[in-house]
Amino acid sequence: MAVTIKTQAGTIEISNEVISTVVGGAATDIYGIIGMASKNQIKDNLNDILRKENYSRGVVVRQEEEGVAVDVYIIVSYGTKVSEVSRNVQEKVKYNLETMLGVVADSVNVFIQGVRVQAE
Repeated sequence: MAVTIKTQAGTIEISNEVISTVVGGAATDIYGIIGMASKNQIKDNLNDILRKENYSRGVVVRQEEEGVAVDVYIIVSYGTKVSEVSRNVQEKVKYNLETMLGVVADSVNVFIQGVRVQAE
């Protein structure tokens, strides 16, 4: 599925893959985030951090009446305040979707899939 935006000049369709890439990029820019995780770790047999080309495995986008709902699956760094990191992810994802794509995120749900010690 894709998000459809109607303008005076015509219609713009933004695929879920594009939305997932924007969401993944926004989330991984936040301090305290090690990386994106697969939403189906057991099924995908992935316990690793996803690379940029696989961000769609760690993001679920659902179309709703007034915008989209986004689920973000992340791995956080040990020693960071999980609630603060999650709130920062929510704010940045909403901001990036609105400024980059013109898509309004009704909700951004953050799922912590793991905690890792970051190698220095």
